[in-house]
Amino acid sequence: MTVGTIFGVGLGPGDPDLMSVRADRLVRGARHVAYFRKAGRAGRARTIVGGMLRADAREIALEYPVTTEIPLEDPAYAECLSGFYAGVSQQLRDLARAGEDVVVLCEGDPFFYGSFMHLHARLQGHVPVRVIPAITGMSAAWTATDIPVTWGDDVMTVLPGTMPAAELARRMGDADAIVVMKLGRNLPKVRAALRAAGKLDHAWLVVCASMEGERVIPLSQAGDGAVPYFSIVIVHGQGRRP
Repeated sequence: MTVGTIFGVGLGPGDPDLMSVRADRLVRGARHVAYFRKAGRAGRARTIVGGMLRADAREIALEYPVTTEIPLEDPAYAECLSGFYAGVSQQLRDLARAGEDVVVLCEGDPFFYGSFMHLHARLQGHVPVRVIPAITGMSAAWTATDIPVTWGDDVMTVLPGTMPAAELARRMGDADAIVVMKLGRNLPKVRAALRAAGKLDHAWLVVCASMEGERVIPLSQAGDGAVPYFSIVIVHGQGRRP
């Protein structure tokens, strides 16, 4: 029997018009469509492809067992998610070995801070796996500011907001252009780190880039509360120009 393929399909930053032609074709033709989501939520990836799936597509909702209920540094967090990814990978392997292709919907690019990476590591070598790249959320974010993010020899640094404040500030101080992901409740810490690095006045907060409700504001004018998951801080480089 022919073995099916697991496709990790990048959907881009959120606007369906920014999906690649290949991603669009795979999504529309898929018989089995899997996607991650929080329990009780539709899931951003599933929302992006609304109206695109074929009528007989089988949907496989992969619901995270935890999100913020357990601190990231607690060993129970990694243990819980590891078991989850192992179970999901087995489910997808079984479908592929039965000859079925499966499209796994991935927000942004599958290999850039995406949950699909954890499946890829467990599936590779067992069944065919293909990754369809996409426009990243950070690309949509700096485009939303209408300012080029790098010039000349600028060095761009991408940082997760979950890092310790002192380490964030150190790395920000060494960078020209900066992208900060994974904000949420970490926004006050990120703002403090940028202030310590002397770069707060040049930072922008972009919420839901390319999606409905997109907002672009100077970070210095943003409040201290949590921001949506799909939020990114951008500091543009000021490098060499002709």
